[in-house]
This record gives sequence, structure tokens and C-alpha cells, in this order.
Amino acid sequence: MSHILLIEDDVLLGDGLRQYLVAHGFECTWVTASHNVEKSWFKADLVVLDRQLDDGDSLKHLPYWLNLKAVPVIILTAKVDVEQRVEGLMTGAKDYMTKPFAQEELLARIITQLRPIGSGQISYQSLTIDPSKRLIKRIVKQQSTEINLKPKEFQLLLLLIQNQGRVFHREELLNKIWGYQAFPTTRTVDNHILRLRQQFPELNIETHRGIGYRLMEATTS
Repeated sequence: MSHILLIEDDVLLGDGLRQYLVAHGFECTWVTASHNVEKSWFKADLVVLDRQLDDGDSLKHLPYWLNLKAVPVIILTAKVDVEQRVEGLMTGAKDYMTKPFAQEELLARIITQLRPIGSGQISYQSLTIDPSKRLIKRIVKQQSTEINLKPKEFQLLLLLIQNQGRVFHREELLNKIWGYQAFPTTRTVDNHILRLRQQFPELNIETHRGIGYRLMEATTS
């Protein structure tokens, strides 16, 4: 059962959402102020965050919370300007909903964010990856070898293979893999790319100076 952390200072809205989420099979912890968030953040699988709390703009805390644990964050707010929506997404949120909203739509967005990246196997050159099992196999001359990666390395490899031919900015990779953009340095991405290149010579990863990386499409034999 997935655990939702709901951060909302409107008592009627917060209690209604908590009951709605529980009725639809989720565990839900509801807090009303930013100083109560940290102790509940670690057990959350997803966070629904009201942007404007009684104690201020919650976005100023989001990079710190995501540093504790990277989880999908959906922002709820009455702020409708494009610039403010972009600010929320660039701070590390995965989705953004403006008030008023339908509970059914929020539920659909939560389910989408919690959906596994993929359950079917995908291939690239000699590699076969099973996302649901986090399993990587290299098949050469009918011999199969399993390869173990750290979680972030696996997520980065999977993202690149699922988006062959696309150029990713370093900052975008930070946001997608680590869950927030305010990571101390983009060298984190560079170091992970280096390790992937070392472990997988068959990966044709291009470096785009000053921008990021692109995995070239697999060649057909």
C-alpha cells in the first residue's frame, strides 16, 4: 500500500482529501505546517504539497526535503501564473495542479506518478533490461551475464535507453533521477555517466559540451 504525505493547511480540504485517499486504498499522513513535515517525509511514497501554507511558501523548503528522500511531489496551489507553475516544477515537483480541482483528477495524477517506469523488457545492443526486477543481462554469443548497478545508475541507464536519440541537459537528468534540481553539482551526472561508459562499452553516449548527454540509437546488425 502506497503512503501519501499530504501537506495542506486548509482543514476542510485537507481532511476531505485524506479521507478520499484512504477510501481509495492509500495510507495518508496529513500535516498542516512545514515544521511537521520532516518526520513524516521519510515514509512517504508521494507528497501532495500545498504551496502557500500559513507559515509561508513551501517551495523554499522543497529542495531540503527532497535531499532527505527523493519522492514525486504534486503541488496544489491557487497560483495560476505560468511563471509560478514553472518555478514549482523547476524546484523539483513532478506535477502541478491549480485550485479548485477535482479529486478524481488528483487521484489519477497520483496513480500516474506511482506507476512503475515499465514492466516489459527493453533491449539495447547486447543488453536486455527488466525494469520491474531491476535486472540487466548482457548476451554475447548466446551466453548471458547478469550485471548489478546501484539504484541511481540503473535509473539513469533506463532513462537513456528509453529515450534514445534525445539530448538531456545535465540539470534535467538531476531533476528526473535525483528528484530535484538543486543538487550540489552537475558533476554527479558526469560521474554516473562515466561509470556507465566503463561498465557498458556498447553504450554510445555522446557528450554535448555545455549541455549534457545523448544516447545514440542502437544499431541493427
